[in-house]
Amino acid sequence: MKKIIYTLVLLLAPALGPVTYAQGKTSNEQNMKENKKTLVAFFSRTGENYAVGNIEKGNTHIVAEMIAGKTRADIFQIETVNPYPDEYKACVEIAKTEKENNARPEVKGDVKVEDYDIIFLGYPNWWGDMPMAIYTFIEKHNWNGKTVVPFCTHEGSGLSGTERKLKDACKGATVSEGLAIKGTTTQNSQPQALKTVQTWLKKVNK
Repeated sequence: MKKIIYTLVLLLAPALGPVTYAQGKTSNEQNMKENKKTLVAFFSRTGENYAVGNIEKGNTHIVAEMIAGKTRADIFQIETVNPYPDEYKACVEIAKTEKENNARPEVKGDVKVEDYDIIFLGYPNWWGDMPMAIYTFIEKHNWNGKTVVPFCTHEGSGLSGTERKLKDACKGATVSEGLAIKGTTTQNSQPQALKTVQTWLKKVNK
């Protein structure tokens, strides 16, 4: 009898096809990563920062790593060829001038956004806008059909309408609800920051 059952199993196996198991995945992984390639691209700055002093890892960098860790995304840091000054006031003045001139500072390297379906795009809020280097990065790529998920660090100004600016800049992309989180939180209360990130990911991942 055992031999007969074993023979039947062997005969039926090809007809039944492979069995796929989805156990062990979180809801974020299932929705963000199931047949979707995900990237976290971000601009961040070290040195002297408002309200947190001199930092070795930028506020936005910290949040980007949290998001990448929770979504199992690839990660890419947008860096300018000419670095910004470490001194806060000097950096603020350069950022202001770049915004007024609608500048496009040159950035190092690149990542092929076209190979991804979902792109988390992170930046500090500079003068109520994204740093101009973010526009440099955006304008290198074709965003048609992509989902862009913005996140920013700030000290009171939030996203400042940058979601709308991303809709204009990333032609053909769908822009999801963004996250704004204070730099002081990312530096001084990372468990709280992580909880905020997790709550937001669940919200945008519906």
